[in-house]
Amino acid sequence: MKMNRVFLKLSGEALAGPKKTGFDEDTVKEVARQVKLSVDAGVQVGIVIGGGNFWRGRTSDAIERTKADQIGMLATVMNCIYVSEIFRNAGMQTEIFTPFACGTMTQLFSKDQANKCFAEGKVVFFAGGTGHPYFSTDTGITLRAIEMEADCILLAKAIDGVYDSDPKVNPEAKKFDTISIQEVIDRQLAVVDLTASIMCMEHKMPMAVFSLNEPDGIANAMQGRINGTIVTA
Repeated sequence: MKMNRVFLKLSGEALAGPKKTGFDEDTVKEVARQVKLSVDAGVQVGIVIGGGNFWRGRTSDAIERTKADQIGMLATVMNCIYVSEIFRNAGMQTEIFTPFACGTMTQLFSKDQANKCFAEGKVVFFAGGTGHPYFSTDTGITLRAIEMEADCILLAKAIDGVYDSDPKVNPEAKKFDTISIQEVIDRQLAVVDLTASIMCMEHKMPMAVFSLNEPDGIANAMQGRINGTIVTA
């Protein structure tokens, strides 16, 4: 699979490493090292990060959903600012876009400006989700990947691919090398949420699921070597 422009989704929990909350600098530095290999090879990289290392709003009954989602959006902005700085320290140029104004901390998203940053060789972070409640970062990365005409969405997860059932529960679970997004939806395999799945299917956006913990997993995926599951559109 030839990759010219890829969008990488990192979970907030992944950035927290073994601590499960906040940031684990060594984990983020390792992500930066791998991304830089691809950037140096000419791959254009967009990044979306979840907010789960700071906020799991849906677990609270005391906060209205819209407000909980707003807190989650701001958690992703904090994550992108942090990871962007680690990337800069590793020798990359970066830019952060949000769908709402954050003072001078980020730029307001514009496709033209984002394309300009890609052309300049910058790693482009898309923070703040879609800017609206009720949409996850799965939907956020799908929207931006389609809008920015990415070749593929890369999902770095704690699990090394898509299985027919939960491998933690079922030791006989079978891993797919490739599977269609239609089958993912039909079998409710929850690679990404349903809104994101349907958008990928309608706009023919492929995804690749692989393990964040595999040595050079991100670097290999960005070079088109997927040691996980390719979800075809």
